Amino acid sequence: MRIRVLPFARLHDLLHETEVDLDLPDDARAADAWAALERETPSLANERSSTRIAINGHVEPFDAALNDGDEVALLPPVSGG
Repeated sequence: MRIRVLPFARLHDLLHETEVDLDLPDDARAADAWAALERETPSLANERSSTRIAINGHVEPFDAALNDGDEVALLPPVSGG
């Protein structure tokens, strides 16, 4: 399957990309997408515990299943007022 990953804020800076297309096995989960990105950018490992993901606009856990064509947004913590 092929998915599109959209990293935001600090994660965008680490990946140096506004979007990343990934080819994953048909039974992949969001954690598998993260692992694939982490293999290419090991510094992402430090960000996993504070990152949330949204699949097609809905916040989901890292064990959520992915489907072909999904859009996965990587959402780091935000602050401000």
